This record gives sequence, structure tokens and C-alpha cells, in this order.
Amino acid sequence: MERTPDRRVAVVNSAQTVLSPSWSDRQHIDLISEAVTRALKGTGLRIDDVDFVIDSGSDFLDGRSISNCGFLGAMGAHHKEESRVEEDGLWALTYAVDKIAGGSASVGLVVAYSKPSESDVRAYWTGLLEPFLQRPVGLDHESAAGLYAQRYLAAAGLKADQLRAVSTRAWEAAVANPFVAADTVPQDDGFWNDDVASPLRAADLARPVDGAVAVLVANAEVADRVSARPVWITGSGSAIDQHFLGARAADTLPACAHAARAALRTAGIDSARSFDIAEVSATSTVGELMVLEALGLADTYHGLDAYGADGPRVNPSGGALPADVIMATGLVRLHEAASRLAGRTGYETEGARTALVHGTGGFAMQNHCVVTLGVRS
Repeated sequence: MERTPDRRVAVVNSAQTVLSPSWSDRQHIDLISEAVTRALKGTGLRIDDVDFVIDSGSDFLDGRSISNCGFLGAMGAHHKEESRVEEDGLWALTYAVDKIAGGSASVGLVVAYSKPSESDVRAYWTGLLEPFLQRPVGLDHESAAGLYAQRYLAAAGLKADQLRAVSTRAWEAAVANPFVAADTVPQDDGFWNDDVASPLRAADLARPVDGAVAVLVANAEVADRVSARPVWITGSGSAIDQHFLGARAADTLPACAHAARAALRTAGIDSARSFDIAEVSATSTVGELMVLEALGLADTYHGLDAYGADGPRVNPSGGALPADVIMATGLVRLHEAASRLAGRTGYETEGARTALVHGTGGFAMQNHCVVTLGVRS
């Protein structure tokens, strides 16, 4: 899928809660309310000015059917057009952009959230599998990541120990991010050295966290009025891979590459390496390397090179490895990138004018969405 916008649409503000392994003293509505309230604050817009709300979450993770109906008040969707996207919030963002670009609305609110601490994350991921051939063999999200890693490392000529550079970098950035609950880089020897899904260690796998994020989008007329530095959504694309893991490419992500090409084409940009910032999602260190390669930020099997001085600054927020808000991670990436482009307090990134944002969903990163952002010079 790709979108050719008829009208300009911008992110005028966004906000997230602190992303924590467990918000035991706060419910979904508390997290959602905080994110929505902070996204509206300072814009001059009230919830009555929002034409529609689109939310992303999972009934499976929430433990009840049509779970979003219990959160409509917290999202400000009472007596308002509301839609649910059962996928990462970055897909919900593209839905909102299409509605505004098509002229049916002026202001939209996109909300994504989850509390995996209250769920069995393994059961959630295995519940996405085909039940007769894949699920009975014991396949889960960790073993699938391990299978990808085995084939990728062999093809790239890398050792498992070299992946530590990816996770260390992510955790160091997360420690510097006040919205990620990470006081220090983990020091537990088992975290770094014990196999969980060979050849991957615990440090190689994304940490599920609780949290919520809200993004306020508007057409050009509203954006120019309420924001001193609107962040324009310049392109987007998404794609889905084969459902059966065995039918997919062994060590590359062609759906991610297709989504990236569509986003760059709609944005009129030739190379992903021309962006100032790249915020990408992944469920493992190897997954992050494969995403960077599929996006065109590094050559195949050379994803480690994407963290160098040339090209975009990759995941200044820390990315998804220290904080994977299942169903919301991609929208968090967009919030982080947009905040830096807008120069919001605490997010100042000198010279940043453009960003590439990536989200993933489905079992073993089956689905991919890419969004490009820019601000006026």
C-alpha cells in the first residue's frame, strides 16, 4: 500500500508516558489520559476541536473483546468518530493522514498503547500463528528470532558476540532518555551471555514495556496556525510478508524494503541515507540490522555500518530493544523523531530537518510501515 497525498498533513504535537516494564499502579485509562492531555497541551486546541480519534491496541493483550470501548473517554472519543486499528500505531497514523489529506477532516488524534505486563506475551505472539502446522511445533517469537539470527549471522559472516554492540548502543541511549525506565545499562552477566534462543541472548531481544503515546495531526491551515514548527508527513508506505515463516526470505526483509521504496517514492526522495534521523523498530538485534538494510541505510549483511558517522543518526531514543510497547512502538518512534525535528524542549537535535520512521508488526516482523517526515528549513 502506498499513499499519494492530495493535501499537506503535519504532526502538530505528540506525547508519550514513561515506558516501564510494569505500571502496576496505573491502568490503561491513566496512561492514555496522560498521553492525550500532554499532546493537546500548548497547541491551543481542545478535544472538541479534534474531528476523529484512531487508536491502536490489542484485544488479546488487554484480555477482553472490543477493549478500546472501555478507553474511549480517556482518548477523548466520546460522541466522536472513532476507529480501531489492530496493529502498531504507525499504521493508525497513516490512516489518520489519509482522512485529513482526503479532505474529510481537519484535525485527528492517534493513540496507541499496551500493558504487556498484564499479559502472557508469548501466548500473544503464538496466537498469531496458523494453528495446525506452525503453532503445534512450539514455534514462538523468540525461537523465530533465533532462526532468523542463525541464518543472518551465517550469511553475514558475523559472530553472536558482535551483536552486543547493537544492544549496548540501544541501552546507553535509553538510559539517556527520560521517557524510558532504564536507570543504567543492565549489568547482569546472564543477560548478556546466556542463550535464550540460540544464538540470541536476552540482551538481543526487545524488552516488552507498558505505555501509551498520542499524536495530534492536522491539515496545513490548522498546522500553520497552532504550531511554530509543524512536522510535515511527506511520504508513507506499508507491506506485508508471507504468513508462514518458512515461506519468507531467510535473512532479509523484502516487505520492509517494499514499504521503504513506496515511502521514498511518495516523498520524492532518492536515498534513505539522506535523512538526518532514522527511528526504527525491531524485536531483536538481528531484526534491527535487517531493518536498517531493508530501508537502504546499509548494504545487505552490513547493518552494523549504519551506526557510523555517515548517514542518519539511528535511534537516538534507544529504539525498540530497551522499550517495546507492543502495538505502539512504531508510533513512539514517530513521536521521538517528530519531537527532534520540532526542536521540543529536551529533544533539541541541531540541524535535523528530515526523519525516516519505521514500525513493524505481526509474527516475527511480518508487517512493515515506513513514514517520512520533514520541517521547513
